[in-house]
Amino acid sequence: MKKILKYFINGLLTILPIVLAVYMVYKIFGFLDSILGNLLKDVLKEDYIPGIGLITTLVLITVLGWMSTQYVSGKIFSLIDRLLEKTPFVKTIYSVIKDTIHSLFGEKRSFSKVVLIEYPELNLKSVGFVTTEDVCSLSDELADHVAVYIPQTFQIAGFTFLVPKNKIKVLDIKPEEAMKFLLSGGVAIK
Repeated sequence: MKKILKYFINGLLTILPIVLAVYMVYKIFGFLDSILGNLLKDVLKEDYIPGIGLITTLVLITVLGWMSTQYVSGKIFSLIDRLLEKTPFVKTIYSVIKDTIHSLFGEKRSFSKVVLIEYPELNLKSVGFVTTEDVCSLSDELADHVAVYIPQTFQIAGFTFLVPKNKIKVLDIKPEEAMKFLLSGGVAIK
């Protein structure tokens, strides 16, 4: 009976990560395909091919990216950007989304510096990411602080701490490895 239980557990450990990874890829593909795919299904009817919505979305995003670099269309995008940044309530949501996306995919990535912070009174340490090194706009007394984001395990949520610069230690770790370590609760480590 113990051998059968051992084989069952080995089977779970083998198949579960594969099934969950395939399922996640399937769901992400389905979501990205549905962005424009639902519109294309109505137009193409029986000629619709799964994935055409995803390809169309990627092409559209690329074309919009190219258009944003052109003079006339770039000015239109700048006008829309300024309008959204000045509209009450919308400006808060828009600026948070815009800043977050730019910090993840833009030229100045916010999650590129991995740091270690200590809680000496508890004899604990935590790994986090410097998201900005200039927080003095919040208060003059924060001139020597940086914003450190610490993701929560198994979640997308996290905490942002304002930590004195002299209390952080920059780690020589790839951000992807640190994020994998943090989000897995330390389980995913080489």
